[in-house]
Amino acid sequence: MSFIFHFSLSLVNYISFFAALSIHRAIGGHTEHLKLLGDAHLNNGSVRLTRDLAVPNSGAGKALYSKPIRFREPGTGKVTSFSTFFSFSVTNLNPSSIGGGLAFVISPESETIGAAGGCLGLLNVDGLASGFVAVEFDTLMDVEFKDINGNHVGVDLNSMVSSQVGDLGALDIDLKSGDLVNAWIDYGSTNRGFNVSVSYSNIKPKEPLLSFSLDLDRYVNDIMYVGFSGSTQGSTEIHSIEWWSFSSSFDSNSDSGSASPPPPTTSLMNPTANSIKSPPPSLAPSGSTESGSSAQQKNSKSSSCHNQLCKQGPGAVAGVVTASAFFAIFAGVLIWVFSKRVKRVKKSESFASEVIKMPKEFSYKELRSATKCFNANRVIGHGAFGTVYKGILQESGDIVAVKRCSHSSQGKNEFLSELSIIGTLRHRNLVRLQGWCHEKGEILLVYDLMPNGSLDKALFEARTPLPWSHRRKILLGVASALAYLHQECENQVIHRDIKTSNIMLDEAFNARLGDFGLARQVEHDKSPDATVAAGTMGYLAPEYLLTGRATEKTDVFSYGAVVLEVASGRRPIEKETTGVGKIGTNTNLVEWVWSLHREGRLLVAADARLEGHLDENEVRRVLMVGLACSHPDPLARPTMRNVVQMLVGEAEVPIVPRTKPTMSFSTSHLLMSLQDSVSDLNGIINLSTSSSEGSFNGGDIV
Repeated sequence: MSFIFHFSLSLVNYISFFAALSIHRAIGGHTEHLKLLGDAHLNNGSVRLTRDLAVPNSGAGKALYSKPIRFREPGTGKVTSFSTFFSFSVTNLNPSSIGGGLAFVISPESETIGAAGGCLGLLNVDGLASGFVAVEFDTLMDVEFKDINGNHVGVDLNSMVSSQVGDLGALDIDLKSGDLVNAWIDYGSTNRGFNVSVSYSNIKPKEPLLSFSLDLDRYVNDIMYVGFSGSTQGSTEIHSIEWWSFSSSFDSNSDSGSASPPPPTTSLMNPTANSIKSPPPSLAPSGSTESGSSAQQKNSKSSSCHNQLCKQGPGAVAGVVTASAFFAIFAGVLIWVFSKRVKRVKKSESFASEVIKMPKEFSYKELRSATKCFNANRVIGHGAFGTVYKGILQESGDIVAVKRCSHSSQGKNEFLSELSIIGTLRHRNLVRLQGWCHEKGEILLVYDLMPNGSLDKALFEARTPLPWSHRRKILLGVASALAYLHQECENQVIHRDIKTSNIMLDEAFNARLGDFGLARQVEHDKSPDATVAAGTMGYLAPEYLLTGRATEKTDVFSYGAVVLEVASGRRPIEKETTGVGKIGTNTNLVEWVWSLHREGRLLVAADARLEGHLDENEVRRVLMVGLACSHPDPLARPTMRNVVQMLVGEAEVPIVPRTKPTMSFSTSHLLMSLQDSVSDLNGIINLSTSSSEGSFNGGDIV
């Protein structure tokens, strides 16, 4: 028994369906054999799994072949062999907004769709599924599912934690490039070999990206559905399937003793193919073989013509040329009109053009009403350059956080910086920007309100100590967010103000990194410019204070200070109130933990309030991660992606020396004067660059 179907989705004008007994049915101009769920829709001849929106959103869609496919042979229960080929692309209306992916899926049902985000429409909101086999093409590193990066292929077996993973970077393939990507998936029931090949070329690679043994019998029912599922996670990604073919057959040496007929032939248009092989698709997706001598004659006649157009004769070609010329002129006129319109908009709405990619523009009246005229009783916090109010939106009843810019020119500049950066970012561990307002000389930002407030309040102002399980989850979430900012965004984002008061906690105590007022965007692998040092004392890397150059490594140092703060329950700088000779002196947390490590008493740094509720090995690992991140030599600090792997136990923590190394700087590297740094608390900053003797005294500096 053999089953083959082909979709040429590039025009959605030709569907061929072959079932048992080699019955051939060609349907032109119809798509009744596709079942679209959720956000999936047709667009200009392709199937799009997610919506075409310029506004970041989270959604999911499925496109399945509407007829079930037999995956077990009747009588014997033998699992089918199958091959599938598809061409797809991941485009983005806003290249800085990434997050999501797509998957080829084999599913036991065709009626439901799962959750958006990292679930790819395969798992429901509770993380449950009815059972599936999927090959995912993921554009976002999701720590929860142990992703290796945001550009990989994974094989998922009833779980979003991939059993097999391949890095597409090793093939110089970038899923987010917008280029057409070709994929081949083959399974042989006899040897249980499962192969996944990926290429920009339409020629199948000689070596698959993934090749392993799989007992498919454990994961499929007698009848299954095949197709695609995709999702976005607060992004503007568009996942398109341009061409798809699928074939399945039971081996001829099955126990039943009946041989299956060879697969029939179809010749379909595929814009990327230039050769015909058997069975479809082997080296290219454009055709398959037919049994008998008549099939060979048919192939020989059509081998020089691989699409439907050239079969129509010169008249059809001339018509297409004329139509192409008309559409080229029409497109040119449209581009000219659009460019004129854009120029007028830029002149009249210069501010709006900077934030055109933001989720929503609120009116000043709406936000003024939501905050009760910015009532002092609604104040829930203070950012670097503004006050944060609790607001209730009248239309929806949603409770939000409204950040109001301070009226200084510097405050407005920082707000514009925050708006332009965070408006393009989407990650589950970042505070989500709902919208903005620029009226009456005011600049307002609207964020999701975090029910559990900030991490520093949870650590130091809560009635009961924050449980260790929450602390560990929070640190992992912040690390995931920073890995995204440093390595997953189109332009690298340096936060520059990582501290516990800028880490918010949602209803489940998941971390959400916020306050991007001091953040800067730089191109990857480009050296950042020197600026006046900004941030909060106790979290600032020594080289940043001396050079003014903020890099991903200075963010790593700040994260290390946060790790030690969370693990110890001590502030990064606090007055020592116990001990002879230490009353009234300031103690630097990073220095204190280094001294305990030198003395072999590292676990003394653990929060005493959690005594009896800690796993010592886990606490030791976390403290060592904190020290590795706060290493005085920036080159010795790990990347945030490495930190994520350390925290989940997939990588070892690097060896941290017992004695804190000395870091020296030559005067030629001092690109700024320390006198340029001004403390927000007007405190005195005492710096020592020679060893661990130095201490910091002061607050935020800008």
